[in-house]
Amino acid sequence: MQSLVDWYNGSLGSWLPKELFVFFVSMLPFIELRGGLVVASLLKIPLLKANLICIFGNLIPIPFILLFIKAIFAFMKKHNILKKLVEKLEARAEKKSAGVEKGEFIFLLLFVGIPIPGTGAWMGSLIASLLEFNLKRAILAILLGVLMAAIIMDIVSYGVLASVL
Repeated sequence: MQSLVDWYNGSLGSWLPKELFVFFVSMLPFIELRGGLVVASLLKIPLLKANLICIFGNLIPIPFILLFIKAIFAFMKKHNILKKLVEKLEARAEKKSAGVEKGEFIFLLLFVGIPIPGTGAWMGSLIASLLEFNLKRAILAILLGVLMAAIIMDIVSYGVLASVL
């Protein structure tokens, strides 16, 4: 993440507020809130402000993914637009969600909330959409998962645990 911060400081830092940069970083797939909080910490954005920015930024794409990704993927496959990528994403979502039908809420909450590579709100939303989870329950699980991930990443990126002890 330091190289991302260095790139920002060298190219965008003079005209794009660091808070807006962190907001956009938090919206990106694979980086999401987890990377956003690390970047915010490196840019010395206060913890509470960083959390609000990153949580909001991470949540903005989620309704669109939940509501429209199946139609977008179908269109892309039909018109051979990044068809292999779409199929790879669908297969990955299917693989990561194997056997979760009964405990979908807890699965989704933990999948989004535990910050390990390949998890997060984007992939959780993709799984929920492709497997047709209940929309309201999926949104709640993803929201709680994002909050859980924020707490974990606060401890990691801001050293909250160290300052409490």
